[in-house]
Order: sequence, then structure tokens, then C-alpha cells
Amino acid sequence: MFTELQGDQDSWCRSPGSRMSMPLGKLVLFTSVMAGGSCTLIYYLIQKAFSRASYYQLALEQLRSRPEALEALGSPLNVHYLHLTDKYNFVDIADAQLKIPVSGSKSEGHLYVSSSRDAPFKRWHLQEVVLELKDGQQIPVFKFSGENGAEVKKD
Repeated sequence: MFTELQGDQDSWCRSPGSRMSMPLGKLVLFTSVMAGGSCTLIYYLIQKAFSRASYYQLALEQLRSRPEALEALGSPLNVHYLHLTDKYNFVDIADAQLKIPVSGSKSEGHLYVSSSRDAPFKRWHLQEVVLELKDGQQIPVFKFSGENGAEVKKD
């Protein structure tokens, strides 16, 4: 009789037609690990997609070309992951706004980037790039001059 009850106990955690049973605790642990790993992978892939985008790369090129901004941050320049939950970070078909965390040996801050394009699949054009340090100091890095349609550095 004891063996019959024991056999019935194991059958409740098997799916119909399954020969193997998995305790509920292991199932929950396995599912949690898989969900956590999937979320981490998706977060990483989103970060990679942002960092490869032309509006992101153009802004960093402008920052690296401004000696006064690099002097204020100190070397080496470190670019950190975007805070994906920050409401300032916004990208749609025609406009992009980013708040890129940056730091150096002297200070840290955010690179505020505004970029646009005329139509989908067209080239992105920087509108404005400003470095804001943690002490509130703002250093203009780039400003679009629409006179000739050319991009110029802010002097």
C-alpha cells in the first residue's frame, strides 16, 4: 500500500504523457534563471543598438574633438551605458534625444544629444550636443547652423 501511495504522489508533478518528473522548486528556479538571462540579454542588445547608431557615434565624435570638454572631464574618457528608463532618452523615426553618461578622471556628467533626419532611412544630423557636468556647468559641444545646411562646431 505504501508503494502505491508513493507512486501516486510522484504522478501529480508529471505532465500528462511525461515519464520524468520535475519538482516545483526546480521548475521555478529554472524558469527564473531563464527569464533573468533573457532580460539581461535583451538589455545588452538594446545598449549595443544605441551605441552603434549614427546619432550616438556622431555625438561622441564631437565630444572627442572638443579639448575644453575633454579637459573638464579628464582623461581617459569613459562612456557608460544609457539609462533606458530615463524619460529624456527618446528615439523615433525622425528625432532622437539621448542623455549619455560620461566620466573622466576629473569629473562626470551627461552628454545631451539632439538629432534629427528628414525622412526614414535618411542620414541623421546632429542638432545640438551639450556636456553637462555634475556640478551643473554646461559646455556647448556642437550646434547645427542651418544657414548653409552645413554642420558646424560651436565655438
